[in-house]
Amino acid sequence: MNDRFGFQILKKAQHGLARVGVITTPHGTIETPAFIVVGTKATVKSLTMEQVKTLGTQAVLSNTYHLYLAPGDEIVRDAGGLGTFMDWDGPTFTDSGGFQVFSLGVAYGKGIGKVAKEEEHAEDTDTEHDQLAKVDDEGVTFKSHRDGSPHRFTPERSIQIQHNIGADIIVAFDECTSPHEPYDKQKESLDRTHAWAIRSLAEHKRLLAESSSKTVGTIPAALYGVVQGGKFQDLREEAARTIGAMDFDGFGIGGSFGKDDIGTAVTWVNTILPEEKPRHLLGIGEPIDFFYGIEAGVDTFDCVSPTRLGRNGTLYTKDGKLNINNAKFVTDLTPVESDCPCYTCTHYTRAYLAHLFREGEMLGAALGSIHNLHFAVNLVHDIRQSILDDRYDAFKESVLSRFY
Repeated sequence: MNDRFGFQILKKAQHGLARVGVITTPHGTIETPAFIVVGTKATVKSLTMEQVKTLGTQAVLSNTYHLYLAPGDEIVRDAGGLGTFMDWDGPTFTDSGGFQVFSLGVAYGKGIGKVAKEEEHAEDTDTEHDQLAKVDDEGVTFKSHRDGSPHRFTPERSIQIQHNIGADIIVAFDECTSPHEPYDKQKESLDRTHAWAIRSLAEHKRLLAESSSKTVGTIPAALYGVVQGGKFQDLREEAARTIGAMDFDGFGIGGSFGKDDIGTAVTWVNTILPEEKPRHLLGIGEPIDFFYGIEAGVDTFDCVSPTRLGRNGTLYTKDGKLNINNAKFVTDLTPVESDCPCYTCTHYTRAYLAHLFREGEMLGAALGSIHNLHFAVNLVHDIRQSILDDRYDAFKESVLSRFY
């Protein structure tokens, strides 16, 4: 029994696996479904945490790999933990660093992200000469993308680093694969992830037993196990049974997905995972993917897409994405969206944003990020409300028919 972490289901949707719930952590609650804002390096790029909070953000996720490299997990620990270090008083997550290791390994130089494009293939994933990471059964040896220095992650080391960082919710070390890897490689990777899950859980429990001298607010409250398995149904279901039977507090659904596979693969998993524990879909942030994931029983999401797009002038609107760099916006004196209550839309025009981006002004990136985060956070909030109000199907149709 974990008295520092909890999850309660408040309502289930009339159809599918969607549900409304509440996650409880030492730093507050998360009303689910929820979009978790990414602050990779203990910062949401170009924004203060006060700005992030005003957008309706409930929790922030940071990256273990990047914080380990800089400023160093011990610096974060000595500062009082992740929340204190970045001036965020709400719930926090860290991922395990597994996806970053994947991106330095088989995905290095190929542009494969959390959602892979159909034209991306795995035939060329054996170009080991230019990879920065090598995986073995004990862990991963990799070179820093910053300076080429050598490093080693094992399940135990990842958990130790995450305990130093001190987020409320941490994630077991796993091996992420390309969705195009053949079955035998997916199976080999899955077996390794399951062995690493056992080791991650054991190290987490060991550190908890030794943590009596630490400040309670900096001790991780929950450890999530990760379900992998690529695009293969039997492997995904095997992973759900294996990880679901372990003593994790919740679950992360990992992998680099094919665009059309997200809802299907997540449904395979969530029909098996224990219903009473929360599920997090790692690295998914497109509006249509929110609906796919929520229908498949996902409780929380994280993704860098809203801020990354916003910093480059691509803005979410109810009628789809808008590229503010387009010449037609130079003289457009209307808001990005007339009915949007975010700071960007209530203070500035499309013409002003177009001016900022054309001149390379930093404020443009900040205002774009504010708008896109507001859009993503509040879209998921509105999906949650539609489930509570028994009008999910109608709400989904009204959103997607305009956006796409």
